[in-house]
Amino acid sequence: MKSKTTVRNWVVFALAVTVIGFGAIATAGDESPAQAGEKVGIEGTFVRVAENQEGWVVVGYGTANESVGKDWMMLNAGITLQKGVKGQKLTRDDVVLVTPSHQEIRLATQEEIEKARGDLDAMSRADAMIHESIDYFPPGVTRPCRIGFFTDPSQMQRGMSYDQVDLNNEAACVGRLYFQVPDGIQLGLYNLDVKLEDSVVRVPIEIMSKEKAKEFEKQWKEERKKAKHDKH
Repeated sequence: MKSKTTVRNWVVFALAVTVIGFGAIATAGDESPAQAGEKVGIEGTFVRVAENQEGWVVVGYGTANESVGKDWMMLNAGITLQKGVKGQKLTRDDVVLVTPSHQEIRLATQEEIEKARGDLDAMSRADAMIHESIDYFPPGVTRPCRIGFFTDPSQMQRGMSYDQVDLNNEAACVGRLYFQVPDGIQLGLYNLDVKLEDSVVRVPIEIMSKEKAKEFEKQWKEERKKAKHDKH
């Protein structure tokens, strides 16, 4: 995997989300969208990056945003550790989706996605057509790593699924995450919480209407262009 260094223009993100109404970056005492001491950025309309002193998580959720009303949410996720942080194991229980009503949803099991294979096959094909890159990691993170909590429901030879991932600060661990959402996916702010040994990295993802997504994208591009101009 060829790692990109994400543009850490947190000010651009804060401006963009505030104007659109997503909510400003949290400070000490706030619960959402980010935790105290954490930074959050955007790399696309539906790509979010969050980091703290321990870890780094990037999430692509374009397919999830197209799945309003459906029972399954699929996220493309990339996870790594910060430089100097020792290796650790990430288990299924360490990854949680928090709904707009603050309900915590655990990752689905491999058995559950096998039962929903018909729906998830179509979702996987739609996701492949979006071509949503989540290849945004810190410098020095170049080794590929699979988040193997699930096999690919669209592949005949799906390989094995595993209950844990070995994280380290040189490996870009990437994979799909599946959550079964009671009452279906709704518009609003969700959080993906990734629990590491000493902290939680919280990635805010807003499920938006098509109109709001277009407005968000326009504002983000304008702010990004302005930031590049100011930099030079």
